[in-house]
Amino acid sequence: MAYTYKRVLTIALDSIGIGEAPDAARFDDVGADTLGHIGEFFDGGLHLPNLARIGLGNIRDIDPAVPPIKGVPAADPAEGCFGKMTITSHGNDSLDGHWEMMCLPVRFEMATFPDGFPQSIVDALERFSGRKVIVNKPYSGTEVIHDYGEHQMATGDLILYTSGDSVLQIAAHEDVIPLDELYRICEYARTLINGPEIVMGRVIARPYVGPDKDHFTRTSNRHDYGLEPIAPTVLDFLHDAGYDVLAVGKTNDIFSGHGITRGWRNKSNMDGMDHVDEAMASDFTGLCFTNLVDFDAMYGHRRNAQGDGEALMAFDERLGRVMANMHDDDLLLITADHGNDPTYKGTDHTREFVPILAYSPGMPNPGTSLGIRETASDMGATILDNFGVEGNGNGTSFFNRIS
Repeated sequence: MAYTYKRVLTIALDSIGIGEAPDAARFDDVGADTLGHIGEFFDGGLHLPNLARIGLGNIRDIDPAVPPIKGVPAADPAEGCFGKMTITSHGNDSLDGHWEMMCLPVRFEMATFPDGFPQSIVDALERFSGRKVIVNKPYSGTEVIHDYGEHQMATGDLILYTSGDSVLQIAAHEDVIPLDELYRICEYARTLINGPEIVMGRVIARPYVGPDKDHFTRTSNRHDYGLEPIAPTVLDFLHDAGYDVLAVGKTNDIFSGHGITRGWRNKSNMDGMDHVDEAMASDFTGLCFTNLVDFDAMYGHRRNAQGDGEALMAFDERLGRVMANMHDDDLLLITADHGNDPTYKGTDHTREFVPILAYSPGMPNPGTSLGIRETASDMGATILDNFGVEGNGNGTSFFNRIS
């Protein structure tokens, strides 16, 4: 096997976008800027020294019309390479972004249900589960359990809801509907939206705990049931070529396990970083693909800029440990799958560019701008290029700029 970097560590900071995308108007997201607005919220107090030193602040210099991120100055010179990528998939969900990163941009419209799911889906869920379905409309995940959680506990009904994305979500109290039963119901729900009439991106099991509406909390036993990849991805290409493919967090769910050698579930961002440390302590050759979802699930959707910024600073501290433990033939890639501006209207994802940062202790040309990439598939193409593995032609590699 011939490669420049033996291990590629990719970390997706779920929903940490870096400014409105060219097609933001199509999603009614003009003006969204997750990182920029978190910086403004902290008014210079956003302390991200490790992300800054590898070039996070430098990304804003690519477009002079975009203001700097407050608290994240441009490094001179940056110790990594930096740029931003355009999400071109038709949707704006995690599945769209992650598939595109792995050279499978979504070129078809997945169904959304702004008025609730059709009665045929409700009837099928009730027949299969033997339980009544309630709510059935778009809702914030935390608000829906606040408003209906006590009813669910008293009746054993299923809380069915959605969002602006292509997701079907079912919430239930863990003491009322055991996890195994909730998962089984969600697995069945997945079969209802695989086509041909209705195709959706994800089913999400949303268990929660707590004694009453003022104390309900969603648990880390969330489980995503993604649409099976419709074609091979970078994960498959690497796996089939004999490389290791490790998945941390919901990555395994998003790709339905395809091409993955070993996976870890995350209880939190910090638990995810513990798994990254564990992966780095092993002698693997290939890709470790990590998703850290707290930015999205805990803070972005809840429009909690304070929590989002604090989570970024906690990640940055752990990033320092990762960088200190890297070998000269390790490559770190940091990116995101979409935006979720915690200062923006509504509670849905926001259509934004996503950052791309590349760092290695052995990188020969740090400080290089990767520019504005036309698709997030450029990252997957770069990973394949590093390992000399042929892909599907999607994306343009920037390997020659980082090696």
